[in-house]
Amino acid sequence: MPWVIAAAVLAGCGTAVSGPAADEVDGLRQQAAGPLARYEAAVRAVGGPPKFVPVGDLTSQIGDWEPANGDHKQGLGAGRIEAAATLPGRPESSGKVGWADGSSEDMPLVSADAALAQMREAHPGECADCAPLIVTGARLTTMTIQTTRGTVTAPAWEFTLRGTAVRLARLAVDPATVVRVTPPPWDDDHPHAGLAIESAATTTTGRELTVTFTGSPGPRSEPCGADYGAEAAESDRAVVVIVIPYPHGGDEACLAIGAERTATVELGRPLGERAVLEVQQGLPVPLTVTG
Repeated sequence: MPWVIAAAVLAGCGTAVSGPAADEVDGLRQQAAGPLARYEAAVRAVGGPPKFVPVGDLTSQIGDWEPANGDHKQGLGAGRIEAAATLPGRPESSGKVGWADGSSEDMPLVSADAALAQMREAHPGECADCAPLIVTGARLTTMTIQTTRGTVTAPAWEFTLRGTAVRLARLAVDPATVVRVTPPPWDDDHPHAGLAIESAATTTTGRELTVTFTGSPGPRSEPCGADYGAEAAESDRAVVVIVIPYPHGGDEACLAIGAERTATVELGRPLGERAVLEVQQGLPVPLTVTG
């Protein structure tokens, strides 16, 4: 599929400086083609351009575990959740996903049992000694979800649990209508290159996209510091941001300490409804839109 590289803007430095080798940056540019292609495939799988693309975990916890229920956190992480009673079926009507600008989209919903099954599948950890969490009931409500177009209010099933005041909420939207990117296999011995961005921000009409990521705590002018620039590989559906480090030139030994950093890239055109993807696995990141 066709895609283009947007111009880089150096963050934290007013003049050009030496950076990574050209072949390293070229490799990241080539790597960016994979996330764009996988996102395009995910969009086609749901039948067309989506408006609602959630990011991150679609399960939320309401309240804190009591001291006596300390192992419940591990049980949730291992997907050890069981229903003690018959849960509500799928609502006959659809539910609205609403954006901060007042727009909304009607989406088909799933039953409480189906949402519970999704919760189990989404938490595949291991905890053989953990007692299962027992669900005693469910009600249809709403929850706040991060998406590729900003924060939304979406339909959710809220589950009550035996022996605790903590409740669990899970997105109730039918997963067949939700874009979910399948990342490439991860190999700890040969990890994907590049810095993974964690979020992005832009304006409704502007072409500048600012991304956050974990980088060196200090600027390039300090030992162990770095400045950062960025490039964007763009398609009609998405933007992959490549963060380019410009580290301090010394050979000092540095501690493995990270801090939140930002970089800004000028896109070829305003982002619009396109998703912003990180370069390592091609996963969408939360977006904030202002103005």
